[in-house]
Amino acid sequence: MSDTEPDDSGTRRPGATPVTDLNLLRTFLAVHRSGSFTAAAGLLGLSQPTVTERIRSLERQTGRELFERLPRGVAPTSVADDLAARVAAPLDALAAALGHEAAPHERAAPVHLAGPAELLCVRVLPLLAPLVEDGVRLRVAPGLTEPLLDGLRAGRHDLVIATFRPRGRSLVAVPLMDEEFVLVAAPAWAGRVRGRPAAEVPAALRAVPLVAYAEDLPIARRYWRHVFGTRLSRPADVTVPDLRGVLAAVAAGAGFSVLPRYLCASGLASGALVLLHEPEDPPLNTGYLVRRPGRADNPDVTRVRDALVAAGRSW
Repeated sequence: MSDTEPDDSGTRRPGATPVTDLNLLRTFLAVHRSGSFTAAAGLLGLSQPTVTERIRSLERQTGRELFERLPRGVAPTSVADDLAARVAAPLDALAAALGHEAAPHERAAPVHLAGPAELLCVRVLPLLAPLVEDGVRLRVAPGLTEPLLDGLRAGRHDLVIATFRPRGRSLVAVPLMDEEFVLVAAPAWAGRVRGRPAAEVPAALRAVPLVAYAEDLPIARRYWRHVFGTRLSRPADVTVPDLRGVLAAVAAGAGFSVLPRYLCASGLASGALVLLHEPEDPPLNTGYLVRRPGRADNPDVTRVRDALVAAGRSW
């Protein structure tokens, strides 16, 4: 047998040794699926130094770097992605044939999902609960879209729910849901505004406290511009950097706000909140489900993605 390794043309590179140790390949696959040596060690019941040494041994045998070491975890190289695509199914099939199939919590690495805290807590986690019951493991990270997309590019997340479509071709984005914004308050404030023509609503609300997500009023300003065709030029009376906190303050009578309809649905149904204005063309914001290009090595990533896309059609 020639001491060479296949290159892109199908030949074998000089200096590479054929890999015959299945333990090395199993360890490699665990690292590739989990995204870190530490997580792979936990999945395999090994020490981290053992995992590290096995990966180094595999890299020496193949003559190629398989993982880029990051401050948090590792990122697979294109060589590693190709190797994982070739060995994953045979190794999984061999484990099942030998009766060594992993327990549900060990079959695949956790799915790292990130997005807006409010959407994750109110809609996404309840939706994914049946998958968790079926063995899917989740690691959920809330945050703002821009840093979460940076984390996706760096390999820290598998899927990100973004409030805007990312530019460029380094990420793949599909529309997930249209978020409708509504002008709401507790019933005690409704008499000042309800039933008035749209042109009179901004003036009628000047004496009502404004509860907002941030000082620059991003959601309320957009509503004013889209619905009333005017600029909102007042400060917030209360700011809470979590829309669930804004909702709680408004429902308690602190003032009015502009919030996503999905977040207000139960309050509107119970009467704890009322719509102050119902425009024919409410402002919408499209959310996107974003991932890295290529097929996910962890099958549970695909399961989570498919569940979110299916549910998003009815949100």
